[in-house]
Amino acid sequence: MNTLTTAPVAPLLDRLFKEADAASPMANPAIAAISAEEQARLMRSKTDYLDFYGELKDFPLAVSRETGVLLYMLARSSKARAIVEFGTSFGISTLHLAAALRDNGGGRLITSEFEPSKVARARANLAAGGVLDLVEIREGDALQTLSVDLPETVDLLLLDGAKALYPEILSLVERHLRPGALIVADNADYSPEYLECVRSPEAGYLSLPFAEDVELSVRLA
Repeated sequence: MNTLTTAPVAPLLDRLFKEADAASPMANPAIAAISAEEQARLMRSKTDYLDFYGELKDFPLAVSRETGVLLYMLARSSKARAIVEFGTSFGISTLHLAAALRDNGGGRLITSEFEPSKVARARANLAAGGVLDLVEIREGDALQTLSVDLPETVDLLLLDGAKALYPEILSLVERHLRPGALIVADNADYSPEYLECVRSPEAGYLSLPFAEDVELSVRLA
């Protein structure tokens, strides 16, 4: 028995994943009109991403089911007690991480989301899953919200927000990462600058692509 595979979290996640599978951003005419090349440019841009992600505020932009389970497994196996997440969206990845904290005996998960409507959806989902007490949702620009009041030691960092900001968010959290801390970056291919950093042992990381859309890294020292 564990929090992830039992009620209320398990049936809640099943519903949320089904809703995410049925909700395509291409249903938004503004997004459908953007070419694949332009979408990629917007995701890599450090200045134009806000409008792009604003158009996606009604879509969950969830991690895959497999990535969700991976997050739970990594947090459990590392006995994580302090987790930072960039990009809450509707809280699907947050539920997996909070479930791990619950099964680890407690802890603190700080997550950041700049869309107010998504913050409300995530808060409701976390409350329905019975894990809201473990989560602090910070609303606003993560460059500000994650620049202050972080735990002295962070065990796991999830990057799943605006891809262009991955290097900046890593820089904010880096001094808090304990040796052996794990960093999971979703769709990191859209951030070459980030990949160059974590794939360089000289920078203090060991990293490899995991599955099709995840970069898994460990802080060496």
